[in-house]
Amino acid sequence: MSAVAERSELEEAPARTARRHRSSGEVVGSVELDGSWFSRRVNVPLLHQVVTAQLAARRSGTQSTRTRAEVRGGSRKPYRQKGTGNARQGSIRAPHYSGGGIALGPKPRSYEQRTPRKMIQQALRCALSDRAASGQVVVVDRWAFEAPKTKDALRFLEAAGCEGTVLLVLGREDEVAARSFANLPNVVSVPGDQLSAYDVLAADHVVFTDATLPGESVRVDAAPEKAPGASKAKSATKRAAAKVPAPAAGATEDVAGATEAGATEDVAGATEAGATEDVPGATEAGATEAEDVAGASEGAAEDVAPVEDPDAPGGVETSDEESN
Repeated sequence: MSAVAERSELEEAPARTARRHRSSGEVVGSVELDGSWFSRRVNVPLLHQVVTAQLAARRSGTQSTRTRAEVRGGSRKPYRQKGTGNARQGSIRAPHYSGGGIALGPKPRSYEQRTPRKMIQQALRCALSDRAASGQVVVVDRWAFEAPKTKDALRFLEAAGCEGTVLLVLGREDEVAARSFANLPNVVSVPGDQLSAYDVLAADHVVFTDATLPGESVRVDAAPEKAPGASKAKSATKRAAAKVPAPAAGATEDVAGATEAGATEDVAGATEAGATEDVPGATEAGATEAEDVAGASEGAAEDVAPVEDPDAPGGVETSDEESN
């Protein structure tokens, strides 16, 4: 597949997620899987070729049969060549005799098939994409088993909803987890660097850890971690609230009425106090302004007083402003 075709395939492929658990089985969020590993188009002929090669490589090839030269006996001619009326025979260990050698039987050989490395990687990604599309990929943050216990392993499988054959992809440091699942016949554990397409296709669920999950994953919808005593404190608060008796309906109405009456009296008192304080202040301010106006009027009257004009006939009085 060319680089351009591979890039277009990844762009068109939908993003796939997987549930993320703790070793106790509690769900702590989800993980967005790497599209280059879990969003590939499934190539069935490629899977068939690679899986066939992987199964062939598992064969020991130690089968063997004996030829007429390897079986015991039969070195003497059973009877003479002519005169008996029977077909000529040279040994009783010929392939057509009972107890004779095997003609063209299997011999030890190697069944290994050469498969290109890129085909093996592509087949593994196709197998993982098929399981991710079916929602059969589970992620664990880490295996926190303190000691190897099959009971803890069963508790996790039940909480995570893993039914049928389960494939555990473990790290080299997960020895306690490997021993915890060792006694379960439906669980197969493999190291992360030895994962193959056949292992994935033979399992109903594939369980990874954060360390063994291939590609670059992104955690999404992470649930907040609860404090160790949060649940106990919450239950204690609920029990305390349940013991407090609820108030009667009549008492509730009396309290509401008393509250409304008190609020009304406070508002009325505040209004009267504010009005009383404002009225004296306004009266004093008005009186001061009236005195200022009266003083100004008297000063103006003095400035406009009439004076006698000696040149005017009959002694008519004129003001200073008219004379000017």
